[in-house]
Amino acid sequence: MGDRLRGFDQPTVWHEFTPLALQHGAINLGQGRFPDWPVETVFKEKARDAVFEDYNQYARPQGHLRLVRVLAERYSIQLGRRIEATTDVAIGVGATEVMYSALMGLLSPPLDEVVILEPAFDIYAAQVQMAGGKSTFVPLRFNVDTSQFDLDGDAVEAAFTARTRVLIINSPHNPTGKIFSRPELERLAAIVDKFPNVVVLCDDVYEHMAFTSYPRFATLPRMFERSLTISSAGKTFSVTGWKIGWAVGPPGLVQRIHLANNWIQFSVATPLQEAVAAMLEIAPVPFKEFDSYFASVAARHEAARDRLVAAFDALGLQVVLPQGGAFLFVDISHVEIPKKYLVGASRDYAFCRYLTVEKGVTAIPVSAFYCEEHKTLGHNFARFAYCKKLETLDAAIGRLQSLVVTRETPPHPPSKDGLNYR
Repeated sequence: MGDRLRGFDQPTVWHEFTPLALQHGAINLGQGRFPDWPVETVFKEKARDAVFEDYNQYARPQGHLRLVRVLAERYSIQLGRRIEATTDVAIGVGATEVMYSALMGLLSPPLDEVVILEPAFDIYAAQVQMAGGKSTFVPLRFNVDTSQFDLDGDAVEAAFTARTRVLIINSPHNPTGKIFSRPELERLAAIVDKFPNVVVLCDDVYEHMAFTSYPRFATLPRMFERSLTISSAGKTFSVTGWKIGWAVGPPGLVQRIHLANNWIQFSVATPLQEAVAAMLEIAPVPFKEFDSYFASVAARHEAARDRLVAAFDALGLQVVLPQGGAFLFVDISHVEIPKKYLVGASRDYAFCRYLTVEKGVTAIPVSAFYCEEHKTLGHNFARFAYCKKLETLDAAIGRLQSLVVTRETPPHPPSKDGLNYR
């Protein structure tokens, strides 16, 4: 096996908990890519229409023209500048493949480094490895007073070297639900300013699930030229199986994705690109009782978040209140876990196994989102996905009622690490 695939044959957290949930008939609040509500009929009709209107041959490799034009118009508004459809937009097989093509176009192995803020979506480090780069991990700091994760700007700056080529920012953030504030983004921009070879990849797939002010990195002074804003249709329209993603940025950076995509996937499904273009045209106008379809997406997720947060509050468990996205961090350090689950396991894995097997609800252990060096930072948290119907959440909440919550002092990682603080 080549070095670029080193370790990929080992089971992941998904390999364990998805089958375990199925085995025990658990309500799966682990994986967030499976909303259990149907796709809106009008959107399914757009896909059907595209097939019957015979958009069935290869699309333009750089992206179906109708789609890139709609995206250029949309992001011209969001980023506050004119976006050119044919040069400033790239289309790929979901945000995942767009991210990979960007890394392939930016990194020169074996020395180029990528700074990743933890806890982090596990695909980032894997893609950096496949692209021949090296990941440098910087943890966000959990503030026990506010129950939020904060950027440690000094630690990020210390992680940058002459070999740093990419910084990845995910906001709203998977898995914490954090939205990076404008001062935090300005701190990151100040660091990037000092390193002229660094490009910022902004993973914005949860952009329409923001419950609070949502600043974009690419709108900061001089940062559009240094960044690629990446998103997709999957989360916004609940069509994760369609795999239509995109990147928006300056021509010189977008061209890197175009060049890589020529040899990775060549062309993305034409009828689905046509359908997504039509969906994006519909999304800003009034939808049902909402000002827009986009507003309905945020409202739906916020209501689900609030339902799950209220349930954990009633149980006496502390949560990290998500500012956006589809995930809720719960502090499980006070939950009583049978000893048999704790043997040879970290607390978060023990809790999630116990929860799945004996309570019939599946969550994901948070240490899975940290590198080996920082895994202890996740041992007292579990991640729950709330992108589910309220009936599904209510059923899960009912099963959680028998959890026993103790009063003993939670075993948070020692503050001498400098990674948790008061």
